[in-house]
Amino acid sequence: MAIKTYKPYTPSRRSMTGYSFSELTVSEPYKPLTKGLKSASGRNNQGRNTSRYRGGGHKKLYRIIDWSQRDKLNIPATVATVEYDPFRTAYIALVNYADGEKRYVLAWKGIEVGQKVMYSDKETGNFDFGNRRPLKYIPEGMPVHNIEFTPHTKGKIIKSAGSSATVAGKDAALKIVFLKLASGELRKFHEECLATIGVVSNEEHKNIVIGKAGRQRWLGKKPFNRGKSMNPVDHPHGGGEGRTSLGLKYPKAFNGRVVAPGKKTREKKKWSNSMIVKRRNSK
Repeated sequence: MAIKTYKPYTPSRRSMTGYSFSELTVSEPYKPLTKGLKSASGRNNQGRNTSRYRGGGHKKLYRIIDWSQRDKLNIPATVATVEYDPFRTAYIALVNYADGEKRYVLAWKGIEVGQKVMYSDKETGNFDFGNRRPLKYIPEGMPVHNIEFTPHTKGKIIKSAGSSATVAGKDAALKIVFLKLASGELRKFHEECLATIGVVSNEEHKNIVIGKAGRQRWLGKKPFNRGKSMNPVDHPHGGGEGRTSLGLKYPKAFNGRVVAPGKKTREKKKWSNSMIVKRRNSK
């Protein structure tokens, strides 16, 4: 994907960059696979704000994506369109199965209209990007994405633009496959977990420059202001004459929780700790 620049007729326009959308083939989604989804603006089911500084944004139509594809194993499919999805950084693709059904899947790098793909639970010699296989059948060194944490569920990780993991090794006796994630973490997965071969599409997303505050508001992101600029009733850092120090031993969040630099936030007894072979920050 090429990055689009703009003529600098305003200061913010000078550094702003955008998508060229050169890979996309249609501008409108396939309506039977869409539904309306109202923004929660950071509020939970009780109406309380649990994620601050969210709200507004452009109206969006949700595309229903098949993250598992387990009920379409061993059925050939053809890529019909490559489309934009406002709910994610990657592109999506509409595939036509041989049985006549159409579904949205996550698009991969190098996708083309008319490309043949197969989601299979059997060992085949086809390792082209876009094919979905159990991890035990994917060769070492291959990039993969949209991976299941546990077999017979759905893809949970590595779904953002330009991301991928690498098959680092296998242990047939323990039925385990080792994947090296983009963060550097080495993690164990069951060999029956499905994964899609390839890198997620739209890898130039990381080079996009927002350029102006209004563009963030289109995305539903509101301005974030510092705790030190608030009153004491609104934040533990608030109050004081002018720019004063925190007056605390450690910085705190708006709810009083200590957020000291370097403080670990991961649960110590999380179920997936046993699946991590090497931490991302270990030497």
